[in-house]
Amino acid sequence: MAVSVSEQSGHAPIAELRRTDIVEAARSLYERKGIGSTSVKDIAAEVGVTRSLFYHYFKNKDDVTEAVLDTYVQDFVELVRHWNASRELGNVRKALSESIKVIRRGLFDNNSLRKDLANNENAGLYLKFASRVSEALARYITDTTVVDYARYHEIEIDHVFETFYVLISGLVSYMRYNPEVSDEVLADIVAQTLRLDLDYVPGGSKVAPCATGAAPR
Repeated sequence: MAVSVSEQSGHAPIAELRRTDIVEAARSLYERKGIGSTSVKDIAAEVGVTRSLFYHYFKNKDDVTEAVLDTYVQDFVELVRHWNASRELGNVRKALSESIKVIRRGLFDNNSLRKDLANNENAGLYLKFASRVSEALARYITDTTVVDYARYHEIEIDHVFETFYVLISGLVSYMRYNPEVSDEVLADIVAQTLRLDLDYVPGGSKVAPCATGAAPR
């Protein structure tokens, strides 16, 4: 397939659509076959373009793999957005429990790409994934959940964004090497790190000072 005049001239909508098609094709192949078993030729064939057109958008396979990682980060953030929107008002324990399940789901959904990322030979890719997830989730939670939480609780930690970044990256790393760890243990770690008041009841007589933000409003 020849590169169209519009694509050669950098026509943004067409170019962006074509690039998205290539990323989606690569992601689909990675999930079905794994990263190591997928070639640039496979990706080009999957999307129905020539390899020369692939290289018009991506320098190499590593370049498109980086873009695929970004889509997984976006999916992870979307899971957290859904959790945040569906939190039960004031139910700190439930929100904490559900947040751990969200993290586990984001890390261990059953497909070849996530299995590949868990392998030692892809440690570099996993570190990039973990770093991007930690940055994106810490920023989102700081800007949304923490703000909600502060309406009902005193925030008892300093450096809120940085604390969430370190906490999330630590959880991701620990769960990678210890996938059998129980949700209860992980919830305890989060609660202790953030100093969460798990017994707060909205409208009740007790409104104890509490921590930060992976808890509900």
